[in-house]
Amino acid sequence: MLTYRRLFIFILLMTAFTVVSVARDKSVKFAYDVDFEMNFDNRELYKSAFSRSMTIFGARVTPSVGLSIAQPEAGADHKVMIGVDVMKDFGGRADRLLNEVTLYYRLQKDFGETDMTMYAGIFPRKKTDGEYSPAFFSDSLTFYDNNLEGLLLQFNRPKAHFEVACDWMGQYGNDSRERFMIFSSGEGRLASMLSLGYSAYMYHYANSDRHKGVVDNILINPYLRFDFGHMMNMQKFSMRFGWLQGLQNDREHASGYVFPGGGEFDLEVRNWNVGILNRMYYGTDLMPYYNSKDNTGTKYGPSLYMGDPFYRVYDNGTTGPGLYDRLEVFYEPDIKGSSKYLKIRLAAIFHFNGQKYCGTQQMVQLKFNLQELLTR
Repeated sequence: MLTYRRLFIFILLMTAFTVVSVARDKSVKFAYDVDFEMNFDNRELYKSAFSRSMTIFGARVTPSVGLSIAQPEAGADHKVMIGVDVMKDFGGRADRLLNEVTLYYRLQKDFGETDMTMYAGIFPRKKTDGEYSPAFFSDSLTFYDNNLEGLLLQFNRPKAHFEVACDWMGQYGNDSRERFMIFSSGEGRLASMLSLGYSAYMYHYANSDRHKGVVDNILINPYLRFDFGHMMNMQKFSMRFGWLQGLQNDREHASGYVFPGGGEFDLEVRNWNVGILNRMYYGTDLMPYYNSKDNTGTKYGPSLYMGDPFYRVYDNGTTGPGLYDRLEVFYEPDIKGSSKYLKIRLAAIFHFNGQKYCGTQQMVQLKFNLQELLTR
């Protein structure tokens, strides 16, 4: 059983080992990092049945130590890290601070005009840099499920970037379903103001001893982006036209695949660190099995769908295409040029389904990354 005392002793031993290694080999360096995040999310969603009103208020710190090994003759850099993810919901129990242990290997490799980065193990979700609609991952998921367990590959070129990852989310057991997700994102610049991109995932929601049945959940989002920020002398002025296409099948309780989908239009305007981001989706319910149940009577719900539940479009049983609009007004101050390693965001998010106002979120986020400060 993992205890704080054993973990503390292990990290001390790991630190001592890295110090000895540094002393013996000049190509080996002691590596360390600390991330801090505080998240306040007040949800007043009483006008909608999609999500209940509540306040999420908490903080996490993720210190890690390890070894960094340079291999300049091969254009490669290796890093092995171990750390802890300590998270606290304010007002909650204080005896459950240790959320998870992180341990991973990172490889950075130069292939001329292409830079490759690979992560393997248990590593922070923030290592991904793709763009994913809230239909993929909700705000609460990215805060509470902070780490990925698996593999991440990233490729960066002067005019394009691409990533693909596998997150193993559940091990087969008596009550635990076998679950894994493969997701990917990429974008390439076709012209100075035009980019073509996509995001996608394949989520395999499988059996346990008690819970029978397999659900396949696939979502694909190709898009075109137009960026007029430089032309208009603004921090950002972009429009994104995309299509969200689902392919889903409940193998045990349905007769075949269903294909929910619709168009999504994003408009983001930002200047003087103040911005407006509006996402408008028109289409059918992207979560058709949300209220379905397995053989034990357990509802699929957010275990099957990790995106924002407002993409269910209707909360009154109506079927067919509908409208969902998410309007976010935010302020991200740049504190003396520290925006690379310190991010503060104040935002208000307004939700609308059809012509119905569904509620609002007031958010305050603070994120600090020591590694970004050290590499300035």
